[in-house]
Parts: sequence; structure tokens; C-alpha cells
Amino acid sequence: MNKKIIICYHFTKFDNHKQLINFIKYYRKYPPGISHKLLICFKLIHIKKIARLRYLLKNIDYIEFVDPNLLNDFDFGSYKRVSKLYPSYRILFLNSHSYPNCPMWLKKIDVHFKDKTIIGTSSSNESILTSLKIKKFYKIFSYVKKLLKYKKKFNPFPNPHIRTSSFYIMGSDLLSFLDKKFFLSKEDAWYAESGTNGLTNFFKNKKYNILIINSDGEKFTEKKWKLSETFNYMSQTKSLISDKHTRKYLKLSVKQRLIFERNTWGE
Repeated sequence: MNKKIIICYHFTKFDNHKQLINFIKYYRKYPPGISHKLLICFKLIHIKKIARLRYLLKNIDYIEFVDPNLLNDFDFGSYKRVSKLYPSYRILFLNSHSYPNCPMWLKKIDVHFKDKTIIGTSSSNESILTSLKIKKFYKIFSYVKKLLKYKKKFNPFPNPHIRTSSFYIMGSDLLSFLDKKFFLSKEDAWYAESGTNGLTNFFKNKKYNILIINSDGEKFTEKKWKLSETFNYMSQTKSLISDKHTRKYLKLSVKQRLIFERNTWGE
């Protein structure tokens, strides 16, 4: 049976065209290793700018999707609409800062995909609740208000979740998670990624397999996510998909890396 696979790359008015150039560069450099369709999702971009971006894509075989939504409902809003168009497809969602980091990257992900499976390329134990800090004493009341709000929405550390800069899922499965959700603020997007009923916890409760795959093509279950070496751990040399936060870590000193590692994974 032919697998129906889509790579959905999401590009918005808040992004720089160099990010699209980078994606194209590495999409060409590293063969995905498996048949698929590439979909470029443009969001909140004026039609004249889209025409200029099309020029960058002139030698790429892709499907163009201009998100009809006129308000910014973040990446998840677009992902919901793409899932409605392609519910029977396996979809790799990539945000605008992401691009492949090794050959055969899509095949390495797909070979581990089965029914009731979600695959991430990196993960974290961080908690927005635990990382909330009071910056100035006179803001203590706003801090307490936010703390009480976050306690209802986020688990404390450790809060294991896949990072949604890149993840692989059936369109119909993602739609079951997003269909009645609306994204009016950045906090709504954070909650969808790592909240008490965010993407990871929603599907864990449904007994899905939630895996991390690294550049060696190895799969890791939740207890061993850290050991995948895909995010803020050791030299982090096994990222299958590069994003702005994985690249940030690589530029840090050894001392700074240890701080990031502790914040992400604990002592």
C-alpha cells in the first residue's frame, strides 16, 4: 500500500525569507529517502510578497497552501486547517526555523510510524509553571495571578513533552486534538504544546506511542528521550531536524550548556 505523506513547512509574515532559503538549501542537500508531497503553508502574507517567495521555490516541486485565516492563531491554527485538508495523510509539521539535518531524515522517522503513534524529533522536561520567575518585587501581584493561572494549565517540572517545532502525526489524529481549540494568545500555543492536556498528554491518555527519533534512526520512549541527544544534552550531535533552539545550544560554552541541560532535564 502506498503511504500518503506530506511535509508541511510553515512560513508567516513574521519570518525572514532567509529562513525559507535555508529550508530549501537543506531540503535539497539531504534526500528525505521516501516518497512524499511537500506543502508550503503561507500565513498572513501579502499576495505580492508571496509572489516573490514563489521565485525562491521555482525549482521545487511543492503544493502551495495560502492560509485563509486573517488573524494570527499561531502555528497550531494553520496545522489544524492543513489537517482538515489531508486527514488521511501522515504529516511532518515543520516550523519556519526548521530544516533537515541529515540524509534519509524522513525515512528514518516514517520507518517507526504505526497506528496510534506520534513522533517528535526532540523533546523536553521543561515546565512553564516551574520556570515562571518574579523579575521585580513590585510586580508580585501580577506574578501571583499568573502563577495561579499556570497551575491550572501546566504540570510542574518534570513535564515531558515533544517539542512541536517538528513532529509527525496522522492528519486525522492531530485534528482530533485541535478541532475545537482556538489560539488567541501565545499562552494558548504553549498550552497546546506542553500543557496538562497538551499534545503529548492528550495522546498519552489515549495510549498512543510517543517516540523521539534521532539522526541515527534510533527510537526512544519517554524514559529515554534525553538519551536521544537531540536537545540540550551533551554535544547534541544527533538532531534529525535542526531548529533555532537546537542551533542556539550548539553555540554555547560548556558552562552554558550545563545550565541549559539542567533546565531542560533536571539534575
